Amino acid sequence: MKFSSVAQNLIRFVLGGLFIFSGVIKMNDPLGFSYKLEEYFGADVLNLEFLQPLALPMAIFLVAFEVVLGLLMLLGHLRFLTFISMAGLMAFFTFLTFYSAYFNKVTDCGCFGDAIPLTPWQSFGKDVILSVLIGVYYALGLSNARPIVNFKAAAAVLGLSVIAMAGFTAQVMNHLPVWDFRAYKPGTDIARAMAPAEELGLTPPQFDAVYTLRKGDEVVEVTGTDYVEQKWWEKPEWVMDAEATQTIKVADGYVPPVHDFAIAPGGEDQTAQWLAYPESYWLVAYDFERADMEQLERLCREMQKMQDRGIPVVGLTSSGVEEIESLRARTQTNFPWSNGDGTALKTIVRSNPGVTYLRKGVVVSHSHFNDFPLTK
Repeated sequence: MKFSSVAQNLIRFVLGGLFIFSGVIKMNDPLGFSYKLEEYFGADVLNLEFLQPLALPMAIFLVAFEVVLGLLMLLGHLRFLTFISMAGLMAFFTFLTFYSAYFNKVTDCGCFGDAIPLTPWQSFGKDVILSVLIGVYYALGLSNARPIVNFKAAAAVLGLSVIAMAGFTAQVMNHLPVWDFRAYKPGTDIARAMAPAEELGLTPPQFDAVYTLRKGDEVVEVTGTDYVEQKWWEKPEWVMDAEATQTIKVADGYVPPVHDFAIAPGGEDQTAQWLAYPESYWLVAYDFERADMEQLERLCREMQKMQDRGIPVVGLTSSGVEEIESLRARTQTNFPWSNGDGTALKTIVRSNPGVTYLRKGVVVSHSHFNDFPLTK
């Protein structure tokens, strides 16, 4: 067998396998991928807010398309269509990851979901390598990539795969992801996951300021360290533009996996108190407007029963006080609610609303609204 044929088959199986793996990982958590797309479409990133309502169907389509392309690459059928589609998809992802990395807009691309977190530059590098492999695969000649099964068998494999993907997607959308890679996964000690690097004896990320100094038409940028060492304050002809001051990361370090989270009913931080309870329930509804209101009201009543049994219950949401009080009045419930960061709340449980059960601050389980109170 020629070297070019061996190389092409190796590339073919690497590309096919990676596309399938990446697609299945994101298919396990389509809501998480849709949240990432919403970030990209936001006003401060790509300014494509009109696409945000379409983020979930786009996420489901993209991950299924990714798996289908991986299968077609492995099976060796529809080779030109597969090549064009892969190249187009990689161009799309490469643009997104470069934009994220260069402009520091989205700090985690979500390429492999929460299973394999990558920095924007790592994601961009991965996409460049895959794009090069796709180009080499094409250059070696599509006709040399022979099918491993006949067309009927390939069609059967694709058909069964599409049915399996539809069933799997329905399962995770109506319940919870099968594999939980998030910061709040069962078994997580929330207090330890929130602890800063210094408390754990680890090194945190290192940051430095960047000052913009002007002298007439001349402009220079100086780090805070250089500003001190080079005594720029002794050069009165250089004027600092305070509004242009930036903060940059100069060294990576440990970042707590759980951050931007607090339990603060009435504005008073009670996080430590709630994590110390022998057991507790969190009713998480990151946004009332986007929640299944019928299920939210039902869960409120279920949570009230738990509180009446002596188990502490707290609601967590990013919605406003008026909306919270309206919900409490409609459901005749009196357990406390804490207003928090919507992004952090989305991470806790992939259900709006959903329930999290803890013992002494350790996550025991999460429940989709379709499964509570059947699970605990």
